[in-house]
Amino acid sequence: MQRWRIPPTDRALAARVVGGVLAGVGTARLAAHYLAALQELLPVTFCTVFAVGASGRIETVSAASSYGDTAERTAGRYVAERFDRVDPMLVWLAARKRPARAQLWLGHHRGDELADAAYRAACYTDVGIRERASVLVLSPNGQRAAISCYRSLAQPAFAAADFALLEAHATLLAEATAAHGRVVAAGAPVAAGLAGALLRLSPREREVLDRLAAGRTAKEAAQDLGVALSTVRTLQYRAFRRLGLRSVKDLLRGRA
Repeated sequence: MQRWRIPPTDRALAARVVGGVLAGVGTARLAAHYLAALQELLPVTFCTVFAVGASGRIETVSAASSYGDTAERTAGRYVAERFDRVDPMLVWLAARKRPARAQLWLGHHRGDELADAAYRAACYTDVGIRERASVLVLSPNGQRAAISCYRSLAQPAFAAADFALLEAHATLLAEATAAHGRVVAAGAPVAAGLAGALLRLSPREREVLDRLAAGRTAKEAAQDLGVALSTVRTLQYRAFRRLGLRSVKDLLRGRA
């Protein structure tokens, strides 16, 4: 795994690419707009956007792929199973001190370099992804973001020219992601799919759903979490209401 600071650049950007990226701000298809714009520059199969607030909670997640809703379903699993805790990009961002000025980094790793087997399988092996290159954003206010491009096993490995293109567009992607976060914080109705809905849950509510989705009963979930059964029932009720679910069967269908 590699990471390096992105140097300042005055490279002119294509108006079509800039317009494509900015068109996603404030919409439920942020990553889809990024993906379409980036595909004007280089081969990319998936695109994900993860933004984390100063508290460490994921505030923005968006995903898109070149085929169907694979990336969105994968992002939903990523959030539900808290893969941010083992994702090397987000783990590295979380460990960095707040900088005096905003910093941009480029990160790169292959799927076979990932230590966590469950994360590697869910987000790489099972969906045919070879590697990932990410624009990493560190802000003085404590907010962090990873805007990532993924290549499939059928595509060539990232090369120096690809990294140069991502570096040239890093500021654009970082500023668009920050603007999107401000729109969401202002209360704009941006939500799509289970991945977006999961972000509205508290960490404790997600922990309860994780156990129910894994086949645990409410009583077993209470024992796992060290809380009363009534607490689990309350957390389950609140989470189901927010997600529009009526039963555990609905939850399992949404995670499939």
